[in-house]
Formats: sequence, structure tokens, C-alpha cells
Amino acid sequence: MFERPKSGERAVLVHMAAQDETEALVELQELAVSAGAEPVAIVTGKRHAPDPRYYIGKGKLDELARIVRENQAELVLFNHPLTPSQERNLEKELSVRVIDRTGLILDIFAQRAQSFEGKLQVELAQLRHLSTRLVRGWTHLERQKGGIGLRGPGETQLETDKRLIADRIRQIQKRLEKVERQREQGRSARRRAELPVVSLVGYTNAGKSTLFNALTGAGVYAANQLFATLDPTLRRLQLTPNLTVILADTVGFIRHLPHELIAAFRSTLKEAADAHLLLHVVDASDERADETVFEVNRVLCEIGADHVRQIQVFNKIDQVGDMSPHTEKNEIGEVRKVWLSAKTGSGLPLLQQALESFFRGEVIHRRVHLGPANAGLRARLYGAARILREESDGTGGWNLDVELLARDVKLLHEVDKLKAPIPEQESIS
Repeated sequence: MFERPKSGERAVLVHMAAQDETEALVELQELAVSAGAEPVAIVTGKRHAPDPRYYIGKGKLDELARIVRENQAELVLFNHPLTPSQERNLEKELSVRVIDRTGLILDIFAQRAQSFEGKLQVELAQLRHLSTRLVRGWTHLERQKGGIGLRGPGETQLETDKRLIADRIRQIQKRLEKVERQREQGRSARRRAELPVVSLVGYTNAGKSTLFNALTGAGVYAANQLFATLDPTLRRLQLTPNLTVILADTVGFIRHLPHELIAAFRSTLKEAADAHLLLHVVDASDERADETVFEVNRVLCEIGADHVRQIQVFNKIDQVGDMSPHTEKNEIGEVRKVWLSAKTGSGLPLLQQALESFFRGEVIHRRVHLGPANAGLRARLYGAARILREESDGTGGWNLDVELLARDVKLLHEVDKLKAPIPEQESIS
């Protein structure tokens, strides 16, 4: 039995792999800095299968203990998931706090969450992770307290803490269910208003929030760090006088995203699954861009968003030599890739044109007549269509030349039901 050591900031990073994974090690360093740690040393090695007791071998454990002592480290960060027993055994041998990759990401999320929902989601993920780690890691958890009015005869502190965690998890789940019902009401309202939803997705630190701010002027917090923002933000984006979409900024993805987080953030990630279009933001300056695209698509598949159509947005071209803004189309002329810089604004008009083209479809021109009793339908036309010309018919009614998108053509069906004269009709694309 031992007393679990407290955490600190001076950290030794540990990365073991069957082959060279420089990118994964760089990502671990970025995660450590994002969490507020100060990396003082790195321990690497090759291992095809984890040791069941320490994850690393005995020789590597001795090396790690020496490095911890020499650097006066207070924390060891593993770039791998550790079992509760491995984590406990390592802490007992090293006499410092040991945190695995999942715990490190959870810590970053706990620092970044701002909204009520985000804090609940992070706490839920932390409690689920912690519930597997109450394995005799603290001496006080084995002390029994019994008797009337206390915890029950013979119940240990460990059992009590497990029960309290389970109760808290149930409370949070109930609160999140309420928040999810409120979110669903918002989605239903958007569906009734027939506003298309465009969701920004991508690897963390690809520049999603910067792009979101550049398009909407929302002022969402954006920084050059992993998981700078967690809480989803939705804003209206007016593309043309008669075309408005809802733009949603979502949490960034990362390789081996902990399942606890995917489960906890499922309601938030549902914004991506329910979107009409995904803007997959990619860091054009990242040498491992292809790998990050694969990881994002893998997570999208896991949350049920793999069926949603995508436009890939290659951001940060200002950091790539002489690259200029441009687009790439598929065989039927649809824009599938856009190169731009959200920071400088270069190329943003190309993205807006791509969005307009995607949602515009066919533009229909009609000349309609509405009687005096159809003022409500006239107001709806003004809200959904572009009114090119309007004139009074002399009896309190109106003759209108309208231009609207094919997706709003049902408004014209309502006009047709009035048996109003339609002198001319023209469709253009």
C-alpha cells in the first residue's frame, strides 16, 4: 500500500512504439504544453507488446526512474493508455504522478470547457475514467468506517467513493439528457426554418475557430494550441440576400481520441452528424496532413457522420511558400477542395462562392400575383426569395417578380394553389 503522489508541472514524456513515430511524439509534446506541463526529458524506445505490469520493460523502467530523479520531475506522461494496475505500479516505483494519454487529454478538456454543457461532458468523461482507477491507489481508501449514521457497517472508503462516483455519473447523465432535449429543440427549429447547417470539423489546431471567426465575425476564442475551444458555437452566415446557412464550430479531433470523450461529447458531435455539409479544415502547412485527414474521417465514421458530404478546406496557406488561393473541382464541376488562409482572409471569397454554389442548386425566376388576403405569403416570399420587382395590381394585391432557390420552390406551390395568373416562367442555373 502507498500514498499516491501529487501532480506537478515538470514532466518526463514516455513514448514507446514498434516503429519510428516522430509525429506522435511531437503531438505528445504539444499535448503536454497545452495542459500546462513543462517537458524536461523524453524517454523513447521500441516495444511490440506492452508489459502487463509496467507497460515498459524493467530495464526501461530503471532508465525512466533515473531520468526522473536527475531532472527532479514531478510528473510522467505516457503517450499510451495505461491500465489502472500499470498506472499504480509505475507510481509506486517512480514516486511521482503517472498520467496516460487519456488522462492528459481529459485534463486539457477540463481546462478548456466554458459552457455548462461542456463542463458536464468533461466531468462525465473524467468520472468514467476515474472509476476504473480506484484500485488501492491511496492508503486512506482502505480505511473502514462503520456504525449507525455513518457509511454502513464495514464499508470501505474505496467502496464509498465508487458509489459516490456512480451516483454523480447518473446525475450528470440526467442533466445532459435535459441539455440534449434543448439542443434537439434548436435543431427542430432550424429544420422548420429550413436553414442548412454547415459544420466545421478537422484535426485540432487546424484553424477551425479562426475560419469560423473570419466568416461570421463571432469572436470565438482561437489560439495556436491543441483544443483551444471545446464548446460548439452556431452563427448565421449570410451568403447571398436570399441564402442563409447556420455555421457550427465543433471540437477538434485527434488521433486515438479517448472513447470516454467520444461518448461524453456525442450530443455535441451530433451537430456534425446532422449537418447538410461538412467543411473539413486541414492544416496545409502540416507535413502529416494526409494522416490527420484519415484520423478525422475515422472519428466521423464512429459518430455516424461519414455519410455527410464534405468540402476540404486547406487552411494556413500563408505558411506554405508561394501558394495562392485556389479551388479544385470534381468531374461534374462541384468544388471539393479550397485553399485559403483564414488568418489573412486570402481565399475566403472562394469558399463563400463554393458554399453558395453547393446550396443554391437551381435558381428559379417567377412572376406571381397575390391577392389582398395573401399578405402572409408575400411576407414569407420576402423572407425566402429575392424580390426583383413589385407593383400593385390596383385592387390591393401585388404582382411580383421573384428569384428563389429550388429548395424553396414549395412557396411557389402555395402560390399555384391560389390559382393566381403566372404570366411567365424561367429557370436558370
